[in-house]
Amino acid sequence: MIVVMKQGATQEEIDGVSKRVKEAGLRTSVVTGAERTIVGIIGGAVSPDLGSSLERLPGVTQVLRVSRPYKLASREFHPDDTVVKIGDAYIGGEHPVMVMAGPCSVETEKQVVEVAKAVKAAGAKVLRGGAFKPRTSPYSFRGLKLDGLKLLAKAREETGLPVITEVLDTRDVEVVHKYSDVLQVGARNMQNFNLLDEVGKQHKPVLLKRGLSATIEEWLLAAEYVLAQGNHNVILCERGIRTFETYTRNTLDLSAIPVVRKLSHLPVVSDPSHGTGKWYLVPPMAAASVAAGAHGLIIEVHPNPDQAKSDGAQSLTPENFAYMMEQVRAISKVQGLSRKPLTAAKA
Repeated sequence: MIVVMKQGATQEEIDGVSKRVKEAGLRTSVVTGAERTIVGIIGGAVSPDLGSSLERLPGVTQVLRVSRPYKLASREFHPDDTVVKIGDAYIGGEHPVMVMAGPCSVETEKQVVEVAKAVKAAGAKVLRGGAFKPRTSPYSFRGLKLDGLKLLAKAREETGLPVITEVLDTRDVEVVHKYSDVLQVGARNMQNFNLLDEVGKQHKPVLLKRGLSATIEEWLLAAEYVLAQGNHNVILCERGIRTFETYTRNTLDLSAIPVVRKLSHLPVVSDPSHGTGKWYLVPPMAAASVAAGAHGLIIEVHPNPDQAKSDGAQSLTPENFAYMMEQVRAISKVQGLSRKPLTAAKA
């Protein structure tokens, strides 16, 4: 249920709505848009009597039931696009496509600093790099952990690029929060609800990847966990889903990008590196993602992909990344990036 306030509603009137909701044992989330303020009601079943009671309060225009199970993530609750600030750049709305790039795994200071300088020169706004690595095999390289976080911080000092890195465990949220600017929740952890709660309690942006076999609704409900804890800086990431096709690592679901933009106000990013698993497919699928409306891209880059400790087959060299960025800029320019969702024709 959402409460739509009158234009120009006072803070006292908004607080009055929140007080009435809390008396009913529920919680509120207030969003102030360009033209109106909406008070979302979360926390359990809402009785019709509460809705009637709220409609009589000063400053209330109407009370609406939200049809989506993901209330806070839906456009019904938040009609305007959410814009998330990362460093000095913004992602979402009508802002230019934001590219996050770097190695799958942080290996050495030389490697990560070299890549950071290269991707920044090509136009990337955020440095990605894995310090904690979830691997299918327990014998694969699983990251440098704290030492890797320190190397990412070193690269940030050298280049000024903010850092995004994955957090795997609730016990690591504090240390990853300390060293990174964006916390990434990977595909394998999309429904790790304890982890979603923990990253929702901190204030830094969270990039939430779609699970390997997750539906769009399940993905948005996972985002709801983070939003419900008070962190509204959530970025969604389509990274490919598991299908019957075996030629590519995953199947990059480009249709999910415009679908999510219609259903949700949250920014959506595409990961063509994991989505394809093959480096030569990354540039065309990155361009296609931008054409489909992605607000950003997350790309794996390594100076020597054939020597990478993880995911070398899908990593671009710095030279190929620079070429990809030219394609992305061209597609962005042609498209014009009018990021308003399509509206249905009136009968």
